[in-house]
Amino acid sequence: MKRWMYQSMIELGNGKTSSAALKRFAQSAISRKAIPGFINAYKIDLGDVDRPSGRYTSLHDFFTRSLKAGTRPVAGADLVSPVDGRVEVHGAIQEGSRFQVKGIGYSLAELLGSEQMAERYANGQYAILYLSPADYHRIHSPADGEVLKQYMLGDKSYPVNRLGLTYGKSPISGNRRLITELKTPHGQVLVVKVGAMYVNSIELTEFGKVWKKGGEVAHFSFGSTVALFFESGHLQFDAKIHDGDRIKVGEPLAYMV
Repeated sequence: MKRWMYQSMIELGNGKTSSAALKRFAQSAISRKAIPGFINAYKIDLGDVDRPSGRYTSLHDFFTRSLKAGTRPVAGADLVSPVDGRVEVHGAIQEGSRFQVKGIGYSLAELLGSEQMAERYANGQYAILYLSPADYHRIHSPADGEVLKQYMLGDKSYPVNRLGLTYGKSPISGNRRLITELKTPHGQVLVVKVGAMYVNSIELTEFGKVWKKGGEVAHFSFGSTVALFFESGHLQFDAKIHDGDRIKVGEPLAYMV
């Protein structure tokens, strides 16, 4: 019953018209006035932000802000966090290429739109990283690698916060998402960037075929999620990684052992 009520309420406001209106406002000059309230509401630390809040041209400009050089050092781990966010869940992909998020089972083939790709990661591991509206929303590469495939799937998007993940319509595999498959020295890695409700755009900033570990590759418009999938092999998550913990760009995520 709770799931039905939640989904019905979201459907009422999750249309193209409302999404377009919010996007226009967020990118307009008048939205600058909302920046101080946004900072206060989400208790955003401005210490590592690249310029004073008064110098942003719109709420969207602030939301997609860059950081001062050197504020996100890249660790020596084989795989590092691509975003600032919360580790929602991490672990082993189940038989049949399925994975769990908040008690909901997802199909990797459905997420990728390809049974063949899903088979490659069937016995691997995964990590779901959630970005709240307060977080830094630029996405970085988790490892050095060559882009093998990159494509977009999905159209409509639903919330990817805890309520959305618990009661939403399979937001991880149903939302608009940009899928990148990387060939790295540690095996192939999927970096799935999942859009959020309303302003669900995912903008590439790296158009080359080579990604450098810690290098910026894209950014979100408003809160969202990055899902990482690793091939079967001897991958071990960093001992400090626990579900529910915060993590930042460049911090250790996993090692090959």
